[in-house]
Amino acid sequence: MLNVKIVTIGGLRESYLREAAAEYEKRCRPYCKLSVIELKSETALAGALEDKNYKIALCVEGKELSSPELSALIEKAAVQGAGGVTFVIGGADGLDEKSKQLCDFRLSFSKMTFPHQLMRVILTEQLYRALNISAGGHYHH
Repeated sequence: MLNVKIVTIGGLRESYLREAAAEYEKRCRPYCKLSVIELKSETALAGALEDKNYKIALCVEGKELSSPELSALIEKAAVQGAGGVTFVIGGADGLDEKSKQLCDFRLSFSKMTFPHQLMRVILTEQLYRALNISAGGHYHH
């Protein structure tokens, strides 16, 4: 089973965001082993990224992908022998360049800027969608 990790700077304070993220995390679990790591600061990020996972930084200047393209990227990382996939979400100020350089790919969900807490909900929904696509499900249609 695919290992997927979400590493985020800061946690979810608002209950409605926690509930939304928890719902999509629950939906992802039949498709992958999902873990979420909340760091207090970006200085701890390097230690959280020491595994062999394919690391994806979420940042506005990254490459925009469709849901099927994200699904394919996750599948490709799994097939090429990475231990899994790690998504990295920065804090209120995003990720610094040093942190982005620790990653293998830069992904943008839009040219717009989203609050980092909302980005976690958006990511978990898109992760569920991508995993469902890979499994031949109908969520995407």
